Amino acid sequence: MNLWVVVPAYNEEKSIGATLARLAQQTDRDFTTLVVDNGSTDRTAEIVRGFPGVRLIAEAEKGTGCAADSGFRHAILNGATHVARTDADCLPDDAWTAAVRAAFASGLEMASGPLRPRTDEFPLRLWERRLLPAVVSLAATFGRFRPGNRDPEYLGPYVMMPGCNLAITAALYEKAGGFPRTRIEDVHEDRALVNRVRKTTRAYGLRKDMTVYGSVRRLRAYGLTGTLAWYADHRYRPEVVDIR
Repeated sequence: MNLWVVVPAYNEEKSIGATLARLAQQTDRDFTTLVVDNGSTDRTAEIVRGFPGVRLIAEAEKGTGCAADSGFRHAILNGATHVARTDADCLPDDAWTAAVRAAFASGLEMASGPLRPRTDEFPLRLWERRLLPAVVSLAATFGRFRPGNRDPEYLGPYVMMPGCNLAITAALYEKAGGFPRTRIEDVHEDRALVNRVRKTTRAYGLRKDMTVYGSVRRLRAYGLTGTLAWYADHRYRPEVVDIR
């Protein structure tokens, strides 16, 4: 298994160092890390270059879907047989890549796991610690009933797989068509990829041990109602999407 981890990044000078440091301390270090700089105007690329062994490419077309797709296809072109993704404001659990490898060994071709709140950015209130998992759970529940996720062509049930905690075989990524090359303002590229996969195979699912800790900055900026509406087909559209 030739595993690569792709990290799309846009103006993440405050966060990407912690993300790369966490990847460097994985219990399973047999993987290649690739950062895709999505037109950053800050020190993101400079910080990435300070991490030995981390590869860096640029994607000028703005959009999480564009950056993620460029990263996955670059990894596959360079020999990756399996590709995982986390984001530049996230901290994978120390055993995350080991869990990714175990997911593939179990027969899954695409896998995801729990998204928990980061506690190192700023002090979290008790309700904030509980709110991010609740938001993810509510979004997953809504997703099962969302009309766009219900189609006779789907081979299996809808499963929410956040883009910041996702792994897929190179063969399935290419067969399904990959991430749509879009902006997050237009399409949730992770949801779109899940639905493309659902038309291709039933070999996808969740792993309890595949944990990533995500930023709560969007939750703080949008509020609970706004965050839920944002994830429900962008029914809430803030003036500033790229919260930093």
